Amino acid sequence: MGRKRNRKPLLENIEIVKLAAEGKAIAKVDDKVVFVTNVIPGDVVDVQVTKKRKSYMEGHPVVFHKYSDLRVDAFCEHFGICGGCKWQNLPYEEQLNFKQQEVLDNLSRIGKIDLPEANPILPSAKTEFYRNKLEFTFSNKRYLTNEEIALGDEIIRTPAVGFHVPKLFDKVVDINKCHLQAEPSNAIRLAIKEYAFANDLSFFDIRAQEGFLRTLIIRTSTTGDVMAIVVFYHEDVEKREGLMAHIAEKFPEITSLLYIINEKANDTITDQDVILYKGEDHIFEQMEDLKFKIGPKSFYQTNSEQAYELYSKTREFANIQKDEVVYDLYTGTGTIANFVARQAKKVIGIEYVPEAIEDAKLNSEINGIDNTAFFAGDMKNVLNAEFIAEHGHPDMMIVDPPRAGMHADVVETILQAAPNRIVYVSCNSATQARDLEMMDHAYKVTKIQAVDMFPHTHHVENIVLMEKR
Repeated sequence: MGRKRNRKPLLENIEIVKLAAEGKAIAKVDDKVVFVTNVIPGDVVDVQVTKKRKSYMEGHPVVFHKYSDLRVDAFCEHFGICGGCKWQNLPYEEQLNFKQQEVLDNLSRIGKIDLPEANPILPSAKTEFYRNKLEFTFSNKRYLTNEEIALGDEIIRTPAVGFHVPKLFDKVVDINKCHLQAEPSNAIRLAIKEYAFANDLSFFDIRAQEGFLRTLIIRTSTTGDVMAIVVFYHEDVEKREGLMAHIAEKFPEITSLLYIINEKANDTITDQDVILYKGEDHIFEQMEDLKFKIGPKSFYQTNSEQAYELYSKTREFANIQKDEVVYDLYTGTGTIANFVARQAKKVIGIEYVPEAIEDAKLNSEINGIDNTAFFAGDMKNVLNAEFIAEHGHPDMMIVDPPRAGMHADVVETILQAAPNRIVYVSCNSATQARDLEMMDHAYKVTKIQAVDMFPHTHHVENIVLMEKR
């Protein structure tokens, strides 16, 4: 006899009680936690379970019996399908409350350390059109919603330019208007789509690995600069020239118009040649009186205006004195290092990506900053006793690691270097909490500041000041 199938139940009339990590929400059924997508606290729903484990279940709503009193109307027509802004139906104030609480819960529950009273979370002044970079994907078959499929055969699978559906690598939602990036972002995308239809340019088929138009990257900055990068799957001089000339003519405001021929199986451009079609091969971002040069592959915080608030608070917490040596770990393109350099005697930046370090050096040069030094390499190999002996003992450290947090070896190295103060900037308070616990015997957390960089999403940054015990 075959094994009895573990049937996935339908849970009826379930009240959603609170928000959870990763943009999900929680219901309780028979003392078991159920993580539910696309709902907010106060909703009463029937939940189709998709995953069943001993201690928890996961599912999605199939029927709404009551909508939460908290609920507001989403402003984007693509909400709930594209998966980008999960919380447009939740008032911004509630989003902030949850993010603040999540940070504090993680620090106390995972970190298990004594905490000072936290500053209130810093909201983003803009809750729409706040991103400076978006990447759109071309697909020869647009994603159909369940509602459209239910209508039957009359739906035409037109090509799409938009975003990948969450967890479906080959499905792309056709985007009419995105509320994440200011114009001319939407206009450029729609103009390329219109030209492609009129001139029979094929869109990429990710499964068959064929087609002409592949991705479009648009970067904007607070200085008004605009960069557009069109990625083609193969070269076709006549078709490519036709499209690029059309974009250049229609959008004279584009300061940097570039293209890439990417014949690989994946979309990453880090290993690709970027070819300049018109204008400059970079744009500039400005922060106070500092200018930052951004190339097609450069990393820069995606919410420019809120990045300034994040770095200002980091600089305030750091409270750097004129005679102090500062180490900036995971320095990236040196934004924080250059931002605090005038307060310090010297700033040493370390980063894994060699290209980012070249950008960091260039950014110092552009701004006439001569008290910085940047080094590329793996943190745990670069930052050793010899390095510290050569470049000076750090009076203070700023660390801004990736989501995974810091490697245990790096934490050990920091403890050996023993700076007086550490400012830890994190985009993942759970891994931050884990790292703080490892340093708790030597450093006491004295200040906490959550910063909302990405309204309508579950992401939140957090800054912590640690002082030697």
